[in-house]
Amino acid sequence: MTLDGISGRTVLVTGASRGIGLGIARAFATAGAELHMLAEDEAIFEAAERLGARGHRADITSAEQVAAVAEAIPHLDVLVNNAGLERVTPLDDASVENEAIFRRVVEINVVGTFLVTRALLPRLSHGGRIINTASIWSRGAEKLFGAYVASKHAVIGLTKTWAKELGPHGITVNAVCPGWVRTEASLRSLHAMAARTGIAPEVLLEEIVAAQILPGFMDPEDVAGTYLFLASDLAGNITGQSLGVDRGEFPW
Repeated sequence: MTLDGISGRTVLVTGASRGIGLGIARAFATAGAELHMLAEDEAIFEAAERLGARGHRADITSAEQVAAVAEAIPHLDVLVNNAGLERVTPLDDASVENEAIFRRVVEINVVGTFLVTRALLPRLSHGGRIINTASIWSRGAEKLFGAYVASKHAVIGLTKTWAKELGPHGITVNAVCPGWVRTEASLRSLHAMAARTGIAPEVLLEEIVAAQILPGFMDPEDVAGTYLFLASDLAGNITGQSLGVDRGEFPW
């Protein structure tokens, strides 16, 4: 898919070494964008090389590491804040490990998104686009995932707030709320839910798909088009919004 206003524009996608982030990056590369890809693992460099992009490695919860990435990108047209962490954090688990995971999820999904956006904002020109990855669970909730659900609600709040702050500068800010997508993270969550409930993963998946208006389990490329649209000339008058791509699981 190609849309007007993407070819030749400079785009940064975070969390781009795998899953939805890699699917988004692939879509922008195909559309002719000048692509930068960021993740905290070494795999980002191989992924970027395959797409003809420039890879950056950083922990987005580190202001210093994020600043170093920003220094390497003198100009930016589109920032896709996709990096995130999804883990089970049950309220009835009083372990030190569970508390640490809870803090890490919030740190990456909320603080990290803030740090990346703050650092790259001076690079965004008039007409720039910020697109945040939220979740269908930012529109509802799911038991056992308190930290993730809360953090994705926060991403929607940041999206609306930043849209008001940056609108006078000609920068739009929107969020995409993916549903269940076939990724390493979603399959991990599926098996964690199965372990806690005693329901087989394949049965849980059948129930999830049955809750959608459209059948089927999405792949990363099925949601990537929405990011292209929000970055394109067609979406110039859209800001402060969240677009669900969930096959109708959460009609909005």
